[in-house]
Amino acid sequence: MPQPPRLEIFGISCHFDGRAVVRDVSLSVAEGQVTCLLGPSGCGKSTTLRVIAGVERQSAGSVEVDGTVMSDDSAHLPPEARGIGLIFQDFALFPHLTVAQNIGFGVTGDRAAKAARVEELLTKVHLPGYGDKSPHMLSGGEQQRVALARAIAPRPKVMLMDEPFSGLDNRLRDGIRDETLQILKDEGTAVLLVTHEPEEAMRMADQIALMRDGSIVQQGAPYNIYNAPCDKAAAAFFSDINVIRGRVEGALTDTAFGQFLAPGHADGTEVEIIFRPQHVKIDFDRSGRGPNPTPSDGVPARGVVERARFMGHESLVEFRMDFNNELLRATVPAVFLPNPGKALWLTVRRDRCFVFPVKSGG
Repeated sequence: MPQPPRLEIFGISCHFDGRAVVRDVSLSVAEGQVTCLLGPSGCGKSTTLRVIAGVERQSAGSVEVDGTVMSDDSAHLPPEARGIGLIFQDFALFPHLTVAQNIGFGVTGDRAAKAARVEELLTKVHLPGYGDKSPHMLSGGEQQRVALARAIAPRPKVMLMDEPFSGLDNRLRDGIRDETLQILKDEGTAVLLVTHEPEEAMRMADQIALMRDGSIVQQGAPYNIYNAPCDKAAAAFFSDINVIRGRVEGALTDTAFGQFLAPGHADGTEVEIIFRPQHVKIDFDRSGRGPNPTPSDGVPARGVVERARFMGHESLVEFRMDFNNELLRATVPAVFLPNPGKALWLTVRRDRCFVFPVKSGG
């Protein structure tokens, strides 16, 4: 049975100097669930977080935690009364307090209970024995763990995280990120996390809310958002894409790669067919079948290699296509570095294509 929402926001809008920064945003996060607000810089992610935290007041809409109104047209609880924790890019530890004092800062109860909670959290974040140290004595990763321990020490119902791992070294980031989210899940905390990195969202989130220009344009599980994007921009946000154009006739679009289904589009509609580089196949025998025939691969089209680069676990090859003289990108597992000028035949997986109408001016 699905968990009831721990955090719910309804129709949040926020205006600054007459300009809409957040527009009619609604979402919910259940206990122990991680939801990512994902989008480019300036799309309204952090403002949404600040409204939920109570740092900013919305122009319209409401914020509820466990069914209790935190903020709406008539009520506005201060941040400290909301049961919401905050972790930001800068760890913001109190430099004049020890690690133990930082963690225990927001904990209520007698001295023994506070000390027990601090020791419990130091163990959870793998820093036992660090209680007497000062923040300046810690590495960046250790400071992040102390900031996490301090944020969850009062047992908040909701945790808001704004790009919390962006300042960490890449070698530390994955481990600390995974440990942090596991601790929050174990505590039963509903987590709303802001990031502009699609790979980070895909790795961390149970649900993704994709934002653009102040609005949520698509919500869902990472698999669904990646494999069923709502439009061209959503597909392009998660990876490189290839785009070819065609015109619909009888629910089909003719291209150099053969016909593509275009259901739901009226005859005469100009459409863009979107596919990712990993779904381009090199057809060495020019038959369109290759060593493992796939009926959905369609017709081969000829392209000339412009450049090829090894990316570590795959190779990226760029082709100048004969039919439109435009670049098409293909990724190939392992090492495949054909010389510039070499002609090869390519096919496209039909079951991995998206068809969208061309937007005016697009």
